[in-house]
Amino acid sequence: MLWVVFLLVAWGAAALSCVRLCLAAARPAPSSGAPSREARGVARAADGPALTLYETAFLAGGPHRVADLALVTMHLRRRLLLAHTGWATVVDPDGRDEVERTVIRAIGPQGQAPIPPVRSAAAAADAVRALADRLVAAGLALPGGAGRDVVAAVRAVRGASLLVAALGAAALLTPGREQRPGGAGVPVLVWFGLPLLLTLGCLAIARMEVHPYSSWASPAGQRLLAARTAAAGGPEGDVLVAVAVSGVRAVADPALRAALGAARHVP
Repeated sequence: MLWVVFLLVAWGAAALSCVRLCLAAARPAPSSGAPSREARGVARAADGPALTLYETAFLAGGPHRVADLALVTMHLRRRLLLAHTGWATVVDPDGRDEVERTVIRAIGPQGQAPIPPVRSAAAAADAVRALADRLVAAGLALPGGAGRDVVAAVRAVRGASLLVAALGAAALLTPGREQRPGGAGVPVLVWFGLPLLLTLGCLAIARMEVHPYSSWASPAGQRLLAARTAAAGGPEGDVLVAVAVSGVRAVADPALRAALGAARHVP
């Protein structure tokens, strides 16, 4: 009766993951009302777009997205060379803002360093922390990336769904099928279908209630993020907005994508 063990594992995974998602979604969240006066002040910090590129990057992907944006910006504007081998080389040592200056300091006096530690240093910079504090105070960002709990819980439920399906398939292939209730595979599928229905139903409810899932942006921040349009400035501006919103996967240049891909191995 090995299938019973599979069934218990399936029910345990489904129940635990769904409870985790429910608890994460039930935690108090910042108000989803209209942005505060301070939030509107943050939104007007840039002349034109609702959010600056760094603000957009933080709300979309957190501190490391800001670091990715700074690296791409410096590379496109010839202040930094990002090699496909995963190394960064300083071309212009004068950073245009504090995040860029942090990148240059992280590379060091020799003017060349591996990208992963540079990316980590930029993500932990005081300028990025100040940006985060300002967005949190404005009600646009979640403190400490609190939304990561919901994102992780949704992933856990998805994983549990796949596990239940795999265990159900394994139960049908185990020896001794004739000893199962009904002597056929249908009852087994029904038993495994129940936890699968639980996980899929939980995912459907989560999509209606807490989607889009965000690790960093509050509901007000998500609305501003959704309204973010391409920045003026031609193709380069479009690339930077795409990187801020979608991350390094938005980069079309294979060599640059390879260089930034090396940096993604650092959490």
